[in-house]
Amino acid sequence: MQLSSFDFQQNHFQLFGLAQSYRIDAAQLEQQYRALQAQVHPDKSAHLPDAEQRLSMQRATLVNEAYRTLNNPLRRARYLLSLHGVDIQEENNTMMPLDFLTAQMEWREAVSEAQQARDAAALAQLETRMKLETREFEAQLAVKIDTEKDYAAAAGLVRKLRFMEKLAEEIHAAYDAIDL
Repeated sequence: MQLSSFDFQQNHFQLFGLAQSYRIDAAQLEQQYRALQAQVHPDKSAHLPDAEQRLSMQRATLVNEAYRTLNNPLRRARYLLSLHGVDIQEENNTMMPLDFLTAQMEWREAVSEAQQARDAAALAQLETRMKLETREFEAQLAVKIDTEKDYAAAAGLVRKLRFMEKLAEEIHAAYDAIDL
């Protein structure tokens, strides 16, 4: 991409030359990111007038934000759903199936118990299980978005993944508490 053709109106997928889907080629994303960064890095415009330097900074910021979004499965899903006009309602829709909520309570109890017992091995087991379950949700999300185009179901999975993200944060905080 030439800087003269840099289009701030492109979506993140277009910016990196990727198909607009949940499943992406991570290697291609990384390669395109490095190529774009080489072109838009603000150091390349340090000798230019202030207006050009600001434009360069805006380009670099957009490239970095787009990369962070597409490189993270949860952010990528949110972004894709927003492109399809779907409001995930993460903040105000906490309705979840009872079995999922029960499992979340059990997860949190287990994390708390492992932390209180200062049991790093138990935390490691919980973390492994959490990562497996997260990958399962991500696989389901790929099917719902890319294959079935069932964006409402995908939004529900995004909300579940947000719970899993919070659980991961709690596990890491428990590790930190044990290490103190």
